[in-house]
Amino acid sequence: MNFPDRLNNLIQQKQTPLIVGIDPRAERLPNGFTKTGNLQSLANSYEQFSCAIIDVVADLVPGIKPQAAFFELLGPPGMAALFNVVKYARSKGLLVIMDAKRGDIGSTAAAYASAFLGDENNSAWGCDCLTVNPYLGDDSLTPFVERCTTTNAGIFVLVRTSNPGGKMLQELTANEEKIYSIVGKHVQELAIQTIGKSNYGAVGAVIGATNPSQLAELRCKMPNTIFLVPGIGAQGATPADIGGAFDSSGLGAVINSSRAIIFAYENERYSAMTDWQHAVEAATKDTIQAIAAETSAGKLVR
Repeated sequence: MNFPDRLNNLIQQKQTPLIVGIDPRAERLPNGFTKTGNLQSLANSYEQFSCAIIDVVADLVPGIKPQAAFFELLGPPGMAALFNVVKYARSKGLLVIMDAKRGDIGSTAAAYASAFLGDENNSAWGCDCLTVNPYLGDDSLTPFVERCTTTNAGIFVLVRTSNPGGKMLQELTANEEKIYSIVGKHVQELAIQTIGKSNYGAVGAVIGATNPSQLAELRCKMPNTIFLVPGIGAQGATPADIGGAFDSSGLGAVINSSRAIIFAYENERYSAMTDWQHAVEAATKDTIQAIAAETSAGKLVR
């Protein structure tokens, strides 16, 4: 089964499009985890923390999105920890979207694609999906798309990102059209080329929740493209901002929340909970309910 069909099946099974971002940071780890020391000690803490989050959310959401950078900063021990987190998530039945924002050309792009995309028998990392930067041009995407078709994997291409500085490039105009719209049009074409039974393609788009009007605009222009939507929670967007990401049946998007969930124990709302994992569970359930209440994803709830 290709990636969009697997993803949509899991979204329907879990009755939510929410995925949980895994972004460990030493200074914000709960009590009981090593927050200082050598790289190996910190990497062990990151792995234990991440796997403990997976234990909480595995029955609640369809997937996780590890942010590679926070593991990479710990060097080889961090990368080993990331590998173990990916393997553990997959053993729990979760889809893994690796947020590494890779982008290159030719054989280098093919190497990135082969490294990340495919199950553990077909790639070193064993990920279901990878975020990809398109700004080296259309030929930089080709090796990733080809890899998706041979391994039933997926990619999410940066189209309109949630950071304030994204507008510096993405909102420039070329031939009377915004750059993000031009990139989106190309991603939609690639989605059609990799379309599955769910009518969505293996090539998706990263569209930030912090730009609600553009989110809705791009949904109209990209009907066969699954959106990965970051930005709710710590970046300031709310579930009310993301309604435009979905189709009428509540599919078409996955919504990522990272810090607001994994560090929920810091939130006054959950401060009475003595166990940080209970706070993660409560924050996950609250976010699921808020998305269902504010968007057509509520139609997924049976």
